[in-house]
Amino acid sequence: MGFQAACCFVLLLCTGGSLSKPTLRKERVVHPDPPLSDQLHEDNQSFQYDHEAFLGKEEATTFDQLTPEESKEKLGKIVDRIDDNKDGYVTTEELKNWIKRVQKRYIYENVAKVWRDYDVNKDNKISWEEYKQATYGYYLENPEEFQDATDQHSFKKMLPRDERRFKTADLDGDSAATREEFTAFLHPEEFEHMKDIVVLETLEDIDKNEDGFVDQDEYIADMFSHEEGGPEPDWVITEREQFSDFRDINKDGKLDKEEIRHWILPQDYDHAQAEARHLVYESDVDKDQKLTKDEILENWNMFVGSQATNYGEDLTKNHDEL
Repeated sequence: MGFQAACCFVLLLCTGGSLSKPTLRKERVVHPDPPLSDQLHEDNQSFQYDHEAFLGKEEATTFDQLTPEESKEKLGKIVDRIDDNKDGYVTTEELKNWIKRVQKRYIYENVAKVWRDYDVNKDNKISWEEYKQATYGYYLENPEEFQDATDQHSFKKMLPRDERRFKTADLDGDSAATREEFTAFLHPEEFEHMKDIVVLETLEDIDKNEDGFVDQDEYIADMFSHEEGGPEPDWVITEREQFSDFRDINKDGKLDKEEIRHWILPQDYDHAQAEARHLVYESDVDKDQKLTKDEILENWNMFVGSQATNYGEDLTKNHDEL
């Protein structure tokens, strides 16, 4: 999702106001978070999994080039950022949120690239008016050019939809988005408080008869444009069975919002939560289920790498090979 709407705007204008339906399968499911690292999680052999989970793969490589002293110094600064409420402790929840943010770094980088295009007055916030003018200004000034646009992704329909999404992302209700709020606006599928909007927008996209549900024909039509008289591919027949057997949980022949949520936002194992619990358990000396900066720095080589820890791992590997 995220920039999907913006892409549709461009395509809509370039094609003279009409979007052809896809002939290939459209993917609606928001895929669960991938594993935090490609490495095996074997602390008795290496902390590389923990390093990549805690820092991200690229940053972990950077730490590998540092001395132990440099690694500890940088880790101390990271701990200060993880401690959201500044109470001097890092909880499992704060650590989980940090790991999730690190793993989604590309999203924040994406937002950083477009930030200046919208933050016109340079107050480090993007107001709804700034976003509306940047995105819909031409439409608002020249509405007569869009009167014949009937596609669901026309500016006329997307404007109130975007405003509704913006207000949901704007947690403090000041009609101006911080970087975190703007990230939630552009990438709602990544934020728990935006999940209802993801479900609602999916329903609105697919529900052609506007009865508040998605029936089987609407479900299939969203994935496949059926040629008159032509046979349905095997995967479409399989999707009809999926709809009846698994998507339609209450067997009433249609999907409500909760069933759509089960379909597009499947529950999965929370890798970040598991890693956060692991790091706290392994570093929590006084067993109060939260970490001080000293506890983290005492166990620094589990959180971050350095030339020294890698050298030690290399010795272990070389010894095992002998």
